[in-house]
Amino acid sequence: MAVLDLEAFAAALPRHAPVAGLDLGEKTIGVAVSDITRAIASPVLLIRKTKFTQDVEALFALMDQRGAAGLVIGLPVNMDGTEGPRCQSARAFGRNLLRLRDLPIAFWDERMSTLAVNRMLIDEADVTRARRGELVDKAAAAWILQGALDRMRGA
Repeated sequence: MAVLDLEAFAAALPRHAPVAGLDLGEKTIGVAVSDITRAIASPVLLIRKTKFTQDVEALFALMDQRGAAGLVIGLPVNMDGTEGPRCQSARAFGRNLLRLRDLPIAFWDERMSTLAVNRMLIDEADVTRARRGELVDKAAAAWILQGALDRMRGA
């Protein structure tokens, strides 16, 4: 498969299969997975980065366990719409994944996802700073995936 736009990505997926979403941080990878109808994204796992192959093994194990057929990767676009080194890194991560497994991959603009999730955890959930550190990347992955799912449904 290849890196696809969201429309082609949706068309490449089997009818009733979940999709995984990633928030690629410097030290961690937040992972979320949708339900089989691809209506709701839920935060699932935080992978602490070690080596690419180990990180990907953990990701693929989760995807296999959940039956996830595709992957949405958050793309950290700059606020002015340009792509910098972090976008290049995210795209390289996707290309490297494709060398190990043939699956549909799409990128989703993640601008403001971490800020929005932090705000939600502070304002609505009253989560402490220490606990937010554990939750924010998984929650950001769910935020990213939910945005892509909503767009795929035309919401």
